[in-house]
Amino acid sequence: MGGFNSFVKLFMPKDRVFYSLFEDVAANLVEMAKVLNELVNTNDLSARKDKVHLIERLEHKNDDYTHRIFVELGQNFITPFDREDIHYLAATLDDVADYIHGSAKRIDLYKVTNLNDSIRKLAELIGLGVAELHKAIPELRDMKNMRNITDACVKINSLENHADDIYDMAIADLFDTETNAAELIKMREIYQALEIATDKCEDSANVIETIIIKYA
Repeated sequence: MGGFNSFVKLFMPKDRVFYSLFEDVAANLVEMAKVLNELVNTNDLSARKDKVHLIERLEHKNDDYTHRIFVELGQNFITPFDREDIHYLAATLDDVADYIHGSAKRIDLYKVTNLNDSIRKLAELIGLGVAELHKAIPELRDMKNMRNITDACVKINSLENHADDIYDMAIADLFDTETNAAELIKMREIYQALEIATDKCEDSANVIETIIIKYA
């Protein structure tokens, strides 16, 4: 199927290729977030390791999509919207993937066995955020359903605010209860990576809002 899709893209008007690539990125982020949520909700250390490796493979796949967007940007004179908006949207979506991967990698490298409710909640919010991106991005093809795009962007903003609250409470609790400095640093880094992933979802939503304001 992947080969057929690539064949189809060869005959697609070149400015339309961007839509397809962004949709591929959004679908890949949904899959990454799904695996992340599976990872933080299992106590099986072997299963966790497998999921970290899967997230890493998906992150590499995302890098490939992003590279292809940048190559198309360099080669195509005609683009569906401003070149800088295409570049920034690709970069912010890639950042989401990077921080999902970074969160999983830290959990693995730091050998964190006790994954608490704050970690699980932040992972859940990441999943909800990328799901909204997955709803909004296909709508950029024709911008006929503006309400769907704006609703998704508003939801992402709300999710990011919620993530901020979860993060603040988790950090406060960490400093109140953790007496081991090394463990404190490890947990803080994991919380930060998860929370930044939600920030990057909001950055992507902000670019989408900029695009629709210009072209709607």
